[in-house]
Amino acid sequence: MATRFARNTPTGRRVVGPSRSTPRHSSRLLASTAKASAKTSDKKKTDTSKRPELEGHVAIDAPPASFVTEREGDEAKDSIRHKFEKLIRESQDSICAAITEVDGMEFREDAYTRPSGGGGITRVFQGGNVWEKAGVNVSVVYGLMPPEAYRAATGNDDAELNGEGFVPFFAAGISSVMHPHNPHAPTMHFNYRYFETEQWGGIPSQWWFGGGCDITPSYLYKDDMEHFHGTLKNVCDEHDEAYFPKFKQWADDYFMIKHRGERRGCGGIFFDDLNDKPKEELFEFSKQCQQSVVPAYVPLVEKHMNDEFTEDQKRWQQARRGRYVEFNLVYDRGTTFGLKTGGRIESILMSMPLTSRWEYDYVPAAPDPPTPCSRSQPWPP
Repeated sequence: MATRFARNTPTGRRVVGPSRSTPRHSSRLLASTAKASAKTSDKKKTDTSKRPELEGHVAIDAPPASFVTEREGDEAKDSIRHKFEKLIRESQDSICAAITEVDGMEFREDAYTRPSGGGGITRVFQGGNVWEKAGVNVSVVYGLMPPEAYRAATGNDDAELNGEGFVPFFAAGISSVMHPHNPHAPTMHFNYRYFETEQWGGIPSQWWFGGGCDITPSYLYKDDMEHFHGTLKNVCDEHDEAYFPKFKQWADDYFMIKHRGERRGCGGIFFDDLNDKPKEELFEFSKQCQQSVVPAYVPLVEKHMNDEFTEDQKRWQQARRGRYVEFNLVYDRGTTFGLKTGGRIESILMSMPLTSRWEYDYVPAAPDPPTPCSRSQPWPP
């Protein structure tokens, strides 16, 4: 039997979903989920004096106006590095504002610097009114990466790297994952980045753009998928009509959980090593992709955040999130790169759902509309 319950948000809206403090669902499963969500987030600045070092990253009270110009000086203001940092920080602000407007909870912010240069801004909340966990990270990184991290960054595991030591690099990116409470509302992930390497080991200096946005529903709604993919297609078509079919197929191939023979979700777009057009043109493409995140995703959550759901449907969502974790820890290129280059662990693992389940040989109850998403097929099925 479906269960529905509501509470007032800080903005006065009534939202259906698990309570942030006291579970109001009668089932033990949803009560335990709500308890795991109970730790809430405080807005903005954290007391950095209590934890001056985080995995070698120095916590700071507030980020600098620019990580790039702080390191390179004002002469870097016209560089693509600075322009991309400015873009991703603006995107972080606008996307976080849109999520807070729906959820009513504000993001906690942690800012930090890296000993090797650059730093990052992590914004996250958990136990929200609509989202169980939501995060939007920005990082601007200077450093030296081992050859295996170069392979992870380029996706070329067979690259012949003849140099000694480490590869000098610059990387800037924005990444996000949103995990809603309601099993009828989809999880969404996006990542957009700009990368440079210096000449090393016989390999000339290189630059490229990468990124993508993908959707992971627990229950399949045709109209939702058409809206999400259609929004991404419109952005791609403005720049190159060959982009969407190419990048959509790339996403279908990339988000494969190989040991399961399943795809993580219903795809979206994914691209990497994009440097076949002028930098400014590709910068504008990345910019429009970032600006499409809110219109592509937020209406789907608003549509379903008040839907009734059963305990079986919640269990199915938790099992699907287990698959999400498996992909991120085993195959995700960004996770692998971050771990191999000394990234901030809390920021890297921000993408993990707050709760998930691994039940032995789990088979969901007889499906009732909508169709459970098996994640074995791309969209359209």
